[in-house]
Amino acid sequence: MKILFATSEAVPFAKTGGLADVSGALPIHLAKLLQEPCVILPAYRDAFEAGLPIEETGVEFEIEIGSKRVPGRFLKTHLPGGIADDRPVTAYLVDQPIYYNRAGLYGDADGEFKDNCERFVFFSRAVLEAVRLLNLSPDVIHCNDWTTGLIPALLKIEYAGQSGYEKIASLLTIHNIAYQGTFWHWDMLLTGLDWKYFNWNQMEFYGQLNLLKTGLVFADAISTVSPTYAEEIQSAPLGCGLEGVLANRRDVLFGILNGVDYAEWNPTTDKHLPHHYDEQTWQAGKAACKHDLQRELGLTVRDDVPLIGFVGRLVEQKGIGLIAEVMEQWLAQNDVQWVILGTGDREYENLLQRLAERFPGKLATVLKFSNAIAHRIEAAADLFLMPSRYEPCGLTQMYSLKYGTIPLVHRTGGLADTITDCTDDSLSAGTANGFSFDEFNAESFGRALRRACLAWNDKPQWRRLVQIGLGQDWSWGRSADKYVDLYAKTMELKANRGA
Repeated sequence: MKILFATSEAVPFAKTGGLADVSGALPIHLAKLLQEPCVILPAYRDAFEAGLPIEETGVEFEIEIGSKRVPGRFLKTHLPGGIADDRPVTAYLVDQPIYYNRAGLYGDADGEFKDNCERFVFFSRAVLEAVRLLNLSPDVIHCNDWTTGLIPALLKIEYAGQSGYEKIASLLTIHNIAYQGTFWHWDMLLTGLDWKYFNWNQMEFYGQLNLLKTGLVFADAISTVSPTYAEEIQSAPLGCGLEGVLANRRDVLFGILNGVDYAEWNPTTDKHLPHHYDEQTWQAGKAACKHDLQRELGLTVRDDVPLIGFVGRLVEQKGIGLIAEVMEQWLAQNDVQWVILGTGDREYENLLQRLAERFPGKLATVLKFSNAIAHRIEAAADLFLMPSRYEPCGLTQMYSLKYGTIPLVHRTGGLADTITDCTDDSLSAGTANGFSFDEFNAESFGRALRRACLAWNDKPQWRRLVQIGLGQDWSWGRSADKYVDLYAKTMELKANRGA
């Protein structure tokens, strides 16, 4: 199958979140399965600064946006490492400097760009023009999030009768439904579609234009990044107002977990680690990494206490409020160590800084993002916290398992699909790989944390738990197989819908 992967970001060309990781990894694994993927994304400033060779295609175009015609051109490059049977995975860049030659992808220090609707209407139309001008002939256009939400609508409304487009199916993947691309109603003019589609069944959302809703309504199939999240978003509050649309389309809604790139996240080869280890040498390796991180971040060098880690945004969605509340009590009453890496709400940054000053040697806070330190925390920590209020998929808990670090999670979304709570039964069955709690409050989180620390003190039990996690495979290979099946299903749905 030929898959055109339309995305607003992809590693290594541009990244703000997990979408970029998916867009950079999944097409490579599809190629390994003998599919024919290619990627298309905007030619951001970041893409030119990524250091990869970019070629001219010689193909230029103009797109009508409202009352003006905007020029653009297609450039060509490849995903690094994307070789399957000596065939590179092609990536096309939609070049329009006024729209994309900026310091940020969606906004800057002053907030979101005010012309985001226009920028991604242009991109969506450019994707469909690429099909014709670059002779791509895809079987499926795989759209991702609101920035490509207009593509399924254009495919159904404008391009359905055009030669070469009749059989193209569309799949829209929701990576986080909280981001919907909602704009004032007059931006409907920018889409070029008739006002008749601006109605509550299709593109309108409480008087505004909603591009994610548009994609959900018009796509042949919909997916999201975990089976549990696919269920959760069909009801409030996690549906974020679109639960009715999704419940109405539940028969074409699928959940597939994201995968982990073990070329990047693997303690046997990780370039950021001072000591490497594998499934046989993890005890000595993790102990050495723990000592090094304790010294690096000013913690007391000790073997006899668990080291608890957190890496992520310091915002309520990630559960930092629960962590701060419980940690403040535990720092005074319990003999454990903590390390926190991330940036976010100033309130939490200030609180963590004050606690680190009050409890030197027990709490280390790194209030910035550092990929290298994130890797070292994964290797050094005994326990990794992910008490997210909601989490569509989550990757960090899967990284932790590969590094022999036990995740403690709130049972939601992809966290529920990947982490099995440690009980006597699950440990005996060989399925336990972490700790989880159901109710999103500090009391439930604290109980789970206490269970985890008691388990850490039971060394045979802890070794068993770590070994189960180390033996699990959360790589892209298993997820890519499911996407191949979903593409075939999407084509079938398109054919049946057309009939």
